[in-house]
Amino acid sequence: MSTGSGAASAPAPDGHDDPTAHDTPRTSRTSMFASLKVRNYRLFFMGQVVSNIGTWMQRIAQDWLVLSLTGSSAAVGITTALQFLPMLLFGLYGGVLVDRLRKRPTLLVTQSAMALTALFLAVLTLTGHVQVWHVYVAAFAMGLATVVDNPARQSFVSELVGRDQLQNAVSLNSANFQSARLVGPAVAGLMITGVGTGWAFLANGLSFVAPLSCLLLMRARDLHAVQRAPRGKGQLREGLHYVAGRPELIWTITLVGFIGTFGFNFPVFLSAFADDVFDAGAGAYSLFNTLMAVGSLAGALLAARRGTARLRVLIAAAVAFGALEIVAATAPGLWLFALLMIPIGVFSMTVNVTANTSIQMSTDPAMRGRVMALYMMVFLGGSPVGAPIVGWVTDTYGARVGFAAGGAVAATAAIVIGLVLARVGNLRLSVGWHRGHPQVRFVPRERREALAPAA
Repeated sequence: MSTGSGAASAPAPDGHDDPTAHDTPRTSRTSMFASLKVRNYRLFFMGQVVSNIGTWMQRIAQDWLVLSLTGSSAAVGITTALQFLPMLLFGLYGGVLVDRLRKRPTLLVTQSAMALTALFLAVLTLTGHVQVWHVYVAAFAMGLATVVDNPARQSFVSELVGRDQLQNAVSLNSANFQSARLVGPAVAGLMITGVGTGWAFLANGLSFVAPLSCLLLMRARDLHAVQRAPRGKGQLREGLHYVAGRPELIWTITLVGFIGTFGFNFPVFLSAFADDVFDAGAGAYSLFNTLMAVGSLAGALLAARRGTARLRVLIAAAVAFGALEIVAATAPGLWLFALLMIPIGVFSMTVNVTANTSIQMSTDPAMRGRVMALYMMVFLGGSPVGAPIVGWVTDTYGARVGFAAGGAVAATAAIVIGLVLARVGNLRLSVGWHRGHPQVRFVPRERREALAPAA
């Protein structure tokens, strides 16, 4: 594998290709569950099914425990911030480590660390010795493990399935996570009310047995070999320069940053609509989140079937996502608003999966850990940074204005970045009809020969 500019790993543009139209892979359709035919990926997927459910259980139990210990929503916010803070502070360094290390042993260490953190919290809670600072420490420790675990898991997928099935595997990972989002909170609620939060932490700690076992059962000879980056000085700076020199990377990450910061703050938006706009309480808030999870799951499965990762699909999905948020902000009734959560979930997941896949496919394998760390830092760090801004707009001008503003920022950013990528790729906008349907797409600009004056 090349460790240079990335040309050996990125799709090679031809005369009709551009930064907004990469095919990865070249087939336009694939079986929805094609990557599950790969034994190593099937093991990885099964381990993540169990672990993701446990993770969602811990999220709910952790917030509930902090609220019951302090009675303060601010304390819950501090816990969330502490869990994301390591990614913001050390995320890029985690990417440097991931590029140097073998992914499977790295994941065995990070997953074990997270399991021990959950078990530590379970013991303290079950014995009645837990204090809020214990939860803060556990949240920060979990965040530290995530600094390495996240880019390692993201980049390990390409070693499991190879280039041709990466889009499908990334999509199925997202479907896996969204399925757990439907199951985990419900199980956590039953466990918390039935036997207490400590048992939810214990369940999450034990759930890591599944991914650890599956990692150990994988066949090393079946992994797609990737050359690791050697130790050296300036590798963090090298990664940043690499991203800055590739428009399809820097602009995709920039778009994800805008959408994650202003458009993905759903806890702020949906709780405000449930409480202030519709005066419907926690039940409506739960309904909104459930329907969005259903849409996200559908979006992930559709992406798995699509089998391509075109940046123009990313731009179109981001525009649709922002537009739907604006439409939802004006919805007059609760049920119309709730139903709009489904397509919003579909397009939010399309943005997520397409951005993730196109970045991985356009990145040299030796740089993938650093690039994915930057992507995850922007994606995961955007919501906590934007939450206070979005919250202030929502409190000051109302939930409808706040939601519409978030959608407007997302749509505007997508349009502007789409035009930038079109300019970089020397494209123009084409509007026409195809088989009786309107078609809007970018096409190469016609080269006009300068006419020399007649002698």
